[in-house]
Amino acid sequence: MNNENMSNLLIAPSLLAADFANLQRDVEMVNNSQADWFHIDVMDGLFVPNISFGMPVIEAINRHAKKPLDVHLMIEKPERYLAEFKRIGAKNITVHYEACTHLHRTIQQIKDLGCLAGVVLNPATPVSVLEEILPDCEIILLMSVNPGYGGQNFIESTYEKVRKLRKMIDEKGLSTLIEIDGGVNQETGQKLVNAGADVLIAGSYVFSNTKPLEAISGLKNIVKA
Repeated sequence: MNNENMSNLLIAPSLLAADFANLQRDVEMVNNSQADWFHIDVMDGLFVPNISFGMPVIEAINRHAKKPLDVHLMIEKPERYLAEFKRIGAKNITVHYEACTHLHRTIQQIKDLGCLAGVVLNPATPVSVLEEILPDCEIILLMSVNPGYGGQNFIESTYEKVRKLRKMIDEKGLSTLIEIDGGVNQETGQKLVNAGADVLIAGSYVFSNTKPLEAISGLKNIVKA
């Protein structure tokens, strides 16, 4: 799936950067924007050094969200909770390559639940590890910062990593989406789309912006050069 025009590019604001004291307000803002998905980062304090949303918060978000929940599990042994995340509203579930001992089984569990299934790679993990699992994935999420905290600086080597993954997907004739998380703004977003990205996750760039709707619109209207 190449982005030959702006309608193919998906935008997923990351609620990790939202104002938790006004979460419904921020959810409604995304509902009324040109965004396509809500990105939800789930952290357990073990796989990454931070703790984020629990089940009740995600369930509350889902009651107000009018767009799919894109749930990114930054947790150890994610297979324990897949059915519960589906129950509370997840439409997409991505799990870390580095956190899954039996990755193929976990991906099949997600697919059996009726969700889009994806694998996440940390910045230091090469795309070559995806060779066997890639045909089973609807999404590959590349971390362009080290996972655990929002607002980090973008890792420049991500562009080449996207190009390598784009080549792998195209050579296999797959429609797997390339999703990017971390340090996404108008400038990095353009370069990522040029490299072959399909989905841009944006947290601080949207929710710290005085005009978040315009920030989302600007990303949504990026055209592959």
